[in-house]
Amino acid sequence: YPNGSVVSLVLTLHSLELSGPSIYSAFIFGLLAYLIILLCNLTIAFTICFNRNLHKPMYILLLNMPINDTMGATSLFPQLLYSIWCENRLISYSACFLQGFIVHLYGGASHVILTAMAYDRYIAICSPLRYGAIMTNNNLLRIITGMWFLHFIMIFVLFLLLLPYKICRTYMDDLICYNPSIMKIVCEDTRVNNIYGMCILSFYHIVSLSVVAFTYIHILITCVSKKQSDAKMKAVQTCGTHLVVFLFLEFNTFFPLIAHRSENVPAYLRRVFSISVLVFPPIVNPLIYGFKTKEIRQKIVTCFKRKMGSV
Repeated sequence: YPNGSVVSLVLTLHSLELSGPSIYSAFIFGLLAYLIILLCNLTIAFTICFNRNLHKPMYILLLNMPINDTMGATSLFPQLLYSIWCENRLISYSACFLQGFIVHLYGGASHVILTAMAYDRYIAICSPLRYGAIMTNNNLLRIITGMWFLHFIMIFVLFLLLLPYKICRTYMDDLICYNPSIMKIVCEDTRVNNIYGMCILSFYHIVSLSVVAFTYIHILITCVSKKQSDAKMKAVQTCGTHLVVFLFLEFNTFFPLIAHRSENVPAYLRRVFSISVLVFPPIVNPLIYGFKTKEIRQKIVTCFKRKMGSV
């Protein structure tokens, strides 16, 4: 397919293999999951935005997470629900390209946000007297603007490199569109894309793993050196929970991208992991980083009581 006809090109995604009553069950389950994700993440986002007491570096950084999770889930569910309901796995190339761009924007941003949050907690716990001087409003703005700008440019270039190629296949052996799945339907040499893709993949994982490991090790050392057993337990539990979520994200984003480059990995495993990274983190993150945070939970409960009292 020449470049001029790519815009109007229609692709076929891998079949969901649903039939009969399972179609309606899958649609209801998917719709409920999407509504829960929207409700939880938007509740956290609005709570932080509309409460001036939460306009602190920790919560402003946290605000990026529900926004990003909402974006990631929205890149998957509307198109997936449409496919289930209409029993139609067709998608235009332009929609596929856009979905892939948003999926990668979401995945990379998840690493960047968790890395920035780990750095913020490191300063707050290990250097509490310097926290106010380091995490000023200007520095916070620089961190947030810088991380999103750099991340956006890297993903933009990744997909910009796909534009000149001609498409020679219309079947995609995946449930969603993302860079490796799109490259598989290209009929030209994609060596440059592979090299650049591996470079930014390595950059995200090495930098995020290094920063999170460094900060959490120092946080644990600082907490263990304290005499209060309650403070120790709380810090260990918090860091442990965050590390589990972070490592789950690391594996869940790393595995599908590497699986595309290996013939030994079963295709169904790659498909499951590529979908799960857009489902589980947006559900789990609000519970761990939002509702478990005392200040946010109190604001939500207070607001809910006011609404119930005014009814």
